[in-house]
Amino acid sequence: MLRRAGLPIGPAEILAGAEALSRIELGDRQQAQAALRATLVHRREHFEVFDQAFALFWRAPSAPGEAEAGEVELLDKAPAAARRVSEALGGGASPAPPKVEARPDMALTVSAGEQLRKMDFEAMGAGEIAEAKREIRRLALPLAARPTRRFRPNAAGRRTDLRATLKESLRQGGEVLDIRRSERVVRPPPLVAICDISGSMARYAQILLHFLHAVSNDRDRVSTFLFGTRLTNITRQLRHRDAEVAFEMVSHIVPDWSGGTRIGEALDRFNRDWSRRVLGQGAVVLLITDGLERGGPEELARLAAATDRLRHSCRRLIWLNPLLRYAGFQPKSQGVRTMLPLVHEHRPVHNIESLRSLVETLSAPQSRARMPS
Repeated sequence: MLRRAGLPIGPAEILAGAEALSRIELGDRQQAQAALRATLVHRREHFEVFDQAFALFWRAPSAPGEAEAGEVELLDKAPAAARRVSEALGGGASPAPPKVEARPDMALTVSAGEQLRKMDFEAMGAGEIAEAKREIRRLALPLAARPTRRFRPNAAGRRTDLRATLKESLRQGGEVLDIRRSERVVRPPPLVAICDISGSMARYAQILLHFLHAVSNDRDRVSTFLFGTRLTNITRQLRHRDAEVAFEMVSHIVPDWSGGTRIGEALDRFNRDWSRRVLGQGAVVLLITDGLERGGPEELARLAAATDRLRHSCRRLIWLNPLLRYAGFQPKSQGVRTMLPLVHEHRPVHNIESLRSLVETLSAPQSRARMPS
């Protein structure tokens, strides 16, 4: 039920919860709730979801009136979280909207699709998340083609191919009867995504993986990496056409989902082990993280050096930060303040609308000018 409500519950949490229940008095409901909450929940914003799920799951079936009253009270406290819990429990369908006798002014109404595109991923219910994933899979990412160092034969090309001309002249006894020409090969630049899957980013990473899967199957030269406490290359797994199969393969090779985060160490390893392989021909890098590096001065210095090297190794380094969903966002975290001056762009990534804006930006003519943040 907690998984369907959006909480990242894995085998480690289940084992810890079972161990905690063996050390308390199971007859005490408050002890059981506290033990499970301490072992199954890692994020503060999920505490309320867990409390509501616990109350609804263990409600007394002989007192439906009390249960309904409790549901109403929970809905008043946190509508978004309560809706997720109710859908995860498999309750009844939502009540039908009231009939409107007068014809509404369509200029003042907002379609359900528009509401979904502007809704924060964190506030979505189970059904809305499923619809958002379907919408995300339909997004296309057309990157403008860029010239490469390679040339190919073309009779109308502007470049004279001296080597091909001399080679052809040997067939004519050394006489140059035809001038061979060539043109420069142009192709979209490589795209590299480095996504944070720590506890503070797990909810967004789960949904953004659908976007990265769709992009990986729509174009070539796409590389995807996940990091929490270590860096994992999932490029090969995301190339599978079936999204569910691809994510199942990813779950088997990623050991640190919804754990801690070491941004500086992950970027440093990427620079050492992968940058020369995937950052050629004007690559675009999407760095998806909230920037909450919890290390000391040494880790922050490592983060600054790794981010600066990554910026100079690619054409565009775009930082996608879900914390920008807040209107009054201020770079107060040391990690955010360290990374912010070292990226080309700093953009939000918390809903479908922000992903659409990202697609439009990447499809526009590229430049190195920094965007105001």
